Amino acid sequence: MNFLKYSKKEIQNNMHSFEVIGGKKLSGTIIPQGAKNEALQIISAVLLTPEKVTLYNVPDIIDVNLLIELLGEMNVKVQRVQNSVYTFQADDVNVDYLHSEAYKKKSGRLRGSVMLAGPMLGRFKKAFIPKPGGDKIGRRRLDTHILGFEQLGASFIYHDDGFFHLNAPELKGANLLLDEPSVTGTANIVMAAVMARGVTTIYNAACEPYIQQLCKMLTSMGAKISGIGSNKLIIEGVDYLGGATHTMLPDMIEVGSFIGLAAMTQSDITIKGAGIEHLGIIPEKFKQLGIQMNFFGDDIHIPAQETYEIQTFLDGSVMTIYDHPWPGFTPDLLSIVLVTAIQAKGSVLIHQKMFESRLFFVDKLIDMGARIVLCDPHRAVVIGLEKTQMLRGITMSSPDIRAGVALLIAALSAEGKSIIQNIEQIDRGYQNIDGRLRSIGAAITRVNG
Repeated sequence: MNFLKYSKKEIQNNMHSFEVIGGKKLSGTIIPQGAKNEALQIISAVLLTPEKVTLYNVPDIIDVNLLIELLGEMNVKVQRVQNSVYTFQADDVNVDYLHSEAYKKKSGRLRGSVMLAGPMLGRFKKAFIPKPGGDKIGRRRLDTHILGFEQLGASFIYHDDGFFHLNAPELKGANLLLDEPSVTGTANIVMAAVMARGVTTIYNAACEPYIQQLCKMLTSMGAKISGIGSNKLIIEGVDYLGGATHTMLPDMIEVGSFIGLAAMTQSDITIKGAGIEHLGIIPEKFKQLGIQMNFFGDDIHIPAQETYEIQTFLDGSVMTIYDHPWPGFTPDLLSIVLVTAIQAKGSVLIHQKMFESRLFFVDKLIDMGARIVLCDPHRAVVIGLEKTQMLRGITMSSPDIRAGVALLIAALSAEGKSIIQNIEQIDRGYQNIDGRLRSIGAAITRVNG
């Protein structure tokens, strides 16, 4: 159980900061970690079986380690076989732990803890959901999750103890039309429905690669799921699920982050094992910023570019890049696209539709010398500097995972020294990011205080 000790040590990083000396061109190969969002779903799904589940390419980050620690405290047998390989066996789960003060305190810091509700309802017929934690990026509703559970036959009460109490003596298949194609909502409902009696049809389901991966693993465990990869999932409930072996995809958000980093720092970088077939339109969006990419097998090579020019629409109007449910552009990369556009030639409108507070880090970029107009909580216009002037290093704080890495990219491209505080937010989603960036030439140091 040495991972518990490691994760507690890692959590102390909220007192640390990054000291970055910018303006250096980077060079080399970098390997993306396992997908964070997939890992939170897949690790939760181990509760659906008493048999052993082996997971590969598990990212070593705070959010994932916290979830693994929660499972350990629920009496799930956890073994860290290698750095990124774990085995889980949930054959003696302490269900009541999920209603304890210890669970409430720990899970309140982790939005991903809500993913335990689906498998707990599916296998143990009851679940407790604390108010969600995680990023401060605007409202993140639980309605989709709870409404779906209710339609499957669960009863729901909110108590003064800070928990949503869910009970389901018997889950029954139903026709569900989700009010939004929520990734976590879809995953949670799928994990409950695989052990419900009868057939469940989920319309307007999320169809991200992470959902596809979850469905494929559940199918290998004995679940009966059709429509994988579409927005209509049909699930025939089963009585028992067995063990499985599963490998996480490369993290598409890291891949996009490294593409933006290469462009901003005029660096020659190869992203090895990028999972290209699962990236959807991500490469295309960076091409719209004028970034060159070469594809060799499953690797992406970004050559050093002196300049890159943002495309316009066919009628000559300003390019707009916005988030949309898969197969549209993921909202997790809009912060990266925004910061990458700072040094481009041309202008772009960034429209963040899903979260109303995710653009509130642009004031730091403006302080660094970026030309950005924040139109409202959802829209910002970036007027590219065309490499005519460098950003300047400042002291700033990371407000959330994705904005934190966007600020880090800005700092690495800036002139002089930058200090990035509250780097726990970055560590929540990016594994040993400072060490991996140093390996390709970045001047970045983790310091106390």
